[in-house]
Amino acid sequence: MNRLFYCFAMFGILTFSCSASAGENWTEFQDHQQVELDQSWNWSQPPKTTWKIQLDGYGQSSPVTWDDQVFITSVEGDNKENCLITAYALKDGKKLWQQSLVNPSPVEATSYVSKAAPTPVIDRNQIVTFFEGGLLASYSLDGKLQWQKNLVEENGPIDARHGLSSSLEQNAANVFAWVERQTDPYVLCLNKQSGEVVWKVAGLGVTSWASPRILTTEGGDQLLLSGIGKIVALDPETGSQLWEFTEIAGNSTPTPFPLTDGRFLMGATTGQGDGNEGRAAESNGVIAISKSTDGTWSANYVWKAKKATSSFGTPVANQEMTFFVNKTGIVFGLELNSGEERLAERTSGSVWATPLLTENHLLLFGKSGTLDVFRLGEKPELVQTVELFTKEADATNPFAGPTLYAAIVVQDKILIRTGTELICLESAKE
Repeated sequence: MNRLFYCFAMFGILTFSCSASAGENWTEFQDHQQVELDQSWNWSQPPKTTWKIQLDGYGQSSPVTWDDQVFITSVEGDNKENCLITAYALKDGKKLWQQSLVNPSPVEATSYVSKAAPTPVIDRNQIVTFFEGGLLASYSLDGKLQWQKNLVEENGPIDARHGLSSSLEQNAANVFAWVERQTDPYVLCLNKQSGEVVWKVAGLGVTSWASPRILTTEGGDQLLLSGIGKIVALDPETGSQLWEFTEIAGNSTPTPFPLTDGRFLMGATTGQGDGNEGRAAESNGVIAISKSTDGTWSANYVWKAKKATSSFGTPVANQEMTFFVNKTGIVFGLELNSGEERLAERTSGSVWATPLLTENHLLLFGKSGTLDVFRLGEKPELVQTVELFTKEADATNPFAGPTLYAAIVVQDKILIRTGTELICLESAKE
């Protein structure tokens, strides 16, 4: 079994039309479609590290932020006995508070299982955390427990292969949790304020480490779920199924990336394990949903890629181009409207974190601690490669040394997360 399947916590997206500035909060898994760094960053020089802290325990989730606080989850102990949520000051990395809950499903913390993989969601009132052992918990932003749910007690064991990595999704009132376990998988919608279950429906019954994602359409929001060989849309208000799409393979990990006009960008890997290894590229592309005159919904490809495939990171897009990074670290740039290839270039290594887009640059964070900066344009160009931290090579163990799982932007800073460290980067002076 390929060990790389177990480091996918950071792969996800939010809404294409929700372009946000670097000064805003990062509220969930891959929150911003675009970040505004180009006015404040000097891309001709390597960034500087302003602070670096050692985290308690180990985790693969993305940080989230609100105002001047950074929140991060991790698990601690040989069997992941403790589930931690910790708040840090954005300014200097000072620990502000930490809370711990007992894991209801302890399991040996090996390279074969996820470790604090799901990313929380946050708003001005609370942060809601989800741990693959079956815990959901809400905290005030100053660390007071508001409610918690033990999903094992309520719904039975979490018998997911290699653990869960599905991050939470949210809207104004509710939070959505997806437990794609081997037996009786399910999706929950819970009221964020009370923790009460609004609805519960069956999951997909397929292998998936992707996250649920809300897509906004003219007919209302839809909750997208993607697993090998299948994409399903649910009504976020009721949980009823709106449509099912099965013309896809290898979509075990990348999360649907919402675009405009009822379209979304979809990534897929080489199709390992689903019997469709030859369909990898044609499962990468743009899918549009439509509503017929009889009121039923359907989904179909607008275009399919010819060569581009994905790895663990979700492909991303701006108004003109889409970007896919495959397992060997080749980045493909395709025109958003047609799928025509503009870029195919090898990067400095495998990329597990979902890329970041600024107004004029594409940022690729390699799992071994590299940053490749591409200047966008008619022909995107690599302008800088930076070594953010050193990782010793070990061909027998891809998890040897630190692994870069996630990168976010807030207040003109880039925060990167490894299993055991949180690092703050700022632009070098002119």
